[in-house]
Amino acid sequence: MTQNPGELVDQAVERSLKLVSTWPAWDGVPRTSDDDRTFTPHKAVRRIADHMIDHLAEVEALLAGVPTQPDEWHASALTSAADLAPFTVEDVREAEQRLRRLGRTFVLRYAALDPAEWDKDRSPNWTLRQIAEHLTELDWYAEQVGDLS
Repeated sequence: MTQNPGELVDQAVERSLKLVSTWPAWDGVPRTSDDDRTFTPHKAVRRIADHMIDHLAEVEALLAGVPTQPDEWHASALTSAADLAPFTVEDVREAEQRLRRLGRTFVLRYAALDPAEWDKDRSPNWTLRQIAEHLTELDWYAEQVGDLS
């Protein structure tokens, strides 16, 4: 049996949450990525969730046969005051709930489809499998803050 591509997204969430669980030890100093973007624990969680929401909306639009909604987020370019707040154990629990629900939604959405839909040509967009494979890199955002244990 072919693996449900949504499971790849769920696995990326779990890799991210291993790092997120260490973030109550954050010292309040934003981290800078190799491409000069600023990251904090709250911003990394926001970016993981937003990236998943973007692609979940894309999947739904493709399946409905309608154009995808243009991406107008400020994304990683924006570091808000909320992103700079301390990151607590409660924030870890909230991130776990939010991100696991989103990951599970990908698993369930893909499971509800005939597997032939996963690789159907949707040019100029990616296939549904390609979208899921792209999301395997979600943990990049978490890696920008890193393991703070």
